[in-house]
Amino acid sequence: MFSESGGTGTRTGDRLPIIAIVGPTAVGKTAVSLLLAERLGAEIISVDSRQVYRYLDIGADKISPDIRRRTIHHMIDVADPDQVFTAADFVSGCVDAVERIRARGRIPLFAGGTPFYFEALFGGMLSEELPKDEDLRRELEQIAAEQGAGALHATLRSVDPESAGRLHENDVRRVVRALEICRLTGKTVAEAWSERKKMTPPKEYDVLYVGLTRERRFLFESIERRVGEQFASGFVEEVEWLLNNGYDERFPSMQGFGYKDILEYLRGRCSREEAAERDIRQTKAFSRRQMTWFGKFSPILWYDTVDCSMTKLVDTIENDVRHYPGRWSFVNGAQEGN
Repeated sequence: MFSESGGTGTRTGDRLPIIAIVGPTAVGKTAVSLLLAERLGAEIISVDSRQVYRYLDIGADKISPDIRRRTIHHMIDVADPDQVFTAADFVSGCVDAVERIRARGRIPLFAGGTPFYFEALFGGMLSEELPKDEDLRRELEQIAAEQGAGALHATLRSVDPESAGRLHENDVRRVVRALEICRLTGKTVAEAWSERKKMTPPKEYDVLYVGLTRERRFLFESIERRVGEQFASGFVEEVEWLLNNGYDERFPSMQGFGYKDILEYLRGRCSREEAAERDIRQTKAFSRRQMTWFGKFSPILWYDTVDCSMTKLVDTIENDVRHYPGRWSFVNGAQEGN
């Protein structure tokens, strides 16, 4: 049922204790987070790179508005699909949410499956953003529209051969971004990234990860079932609405599996069944990458979600969290030791 990996690290008086539920897609994070939040008097902060976008509901597997009224959630529906939402935006929003949650005497409980967002907030890997210029970006997009994607790619090749060799000429969005970086910094993309300054985390958090796992064959069955339910519950219609309102594959929000595959179906490039199969295949591959990344998180307590009932599982998690060595006491929904 329970195993621990990683050390406890140094706990100092100015570090805020945080609980974070992690694990692969379809492992049961939502169910566990809702029950644990109720037990601890917590509000949930979603750590999901697609749930931040409005109108991406079925494909992002968002919690329903009714449940969100019973258990407050943060970092859901904070950006439109045509916005560029960065890890820095996520960190800023989370820091604000944590402060507001604590001011109300509640506990922040993080839950989600986007490892990069967890690392940006808790791992100190967030670096200074590279410069952006919306006017320049529109100018480059106009060149691609008028002269063709090949012409824009040739321009990139002349200033940054390495990036040009890595990017397909039809990947206009990334070619535009590469050229934008080159023109604004006077450096190649690789040079600009290597010279970024490390950002000091806005807050010092003392995070305890609660990791959920499931035997791969059971996890894959859950993924297949979830995708099937999404396609049967209006996923295609959701993407069709997004497309009709101007939100298409130009935007990062629409590049996630499922969304991009349904766009291919709506454009007549594959069948509905092929779109669903692609979604399932890519989600399974992503779940393996999630486990590789989450396996490096520390300190983390691991739980198998098929060993027992959900109630018993959360009973065990709650007990382990409350008695974890260090400043992990919870009384009437308030944290001690702060």
